[in-house]
Amino acid sequence: APTAGLHFTPKLIQKIEKKGIKIVPVILHIGLGTFRPVEVEDLTKHKMDSEFFEISQKSADVINKALTGKRNVFVVGTSTTRALETSVTAEGFVKANRGWTDKFIYPPYEFKIVKKLITNFHMPESTLIMLAAAFADTDLLMKSYKKAIKEGYRFLSYGDAMLVI
Repeated sequence: APTAGLHFTPKLIQKIEKKGIKIVPVILHIGLGTFRPVEVEDLTKHKMDSEFFEISQKSADVINKALTGKRNVFVVGTSTTRALETSVTAEGFVKANRGWTDKFIYPPYEFKIVKKLITNFHMPESTLIMLAAAFADTDLLMKSYKKAIKEGYRFLSYGDAMLVI
């Protein structure tokens, strides 16, 4: 399941939309590979399992309007991030797209679409934590994880979320 979005109750979504924030869907079919640990030292040798996604023209248009207006694009989840970063045009916009991605994002990586990331706390050695580290800076992310462990935050699919800016 695309679990980062579980934090968004219908009541919270209503509050967000009342502030004029647009929420657009991206269809995801999460695969088991998302949870498979990376077992190679050379990250370029890791084979990411493919996941299916779909970005509608309507969703792409809303995201591109935000990018053109230099507005923040908050992305919920690492799989959504992968789908959007797979669907970048040469001009740095999102294109409507439907298909499979095996894009493996790890440090260093220059994000083209994602400006802010909401994600869960992930397992060590997972592709998910590596994507978050590419976005947040590895040292800062590790400090956040140490604090989360100390404070008793919940990890994994039904755990706590973090906003990475």
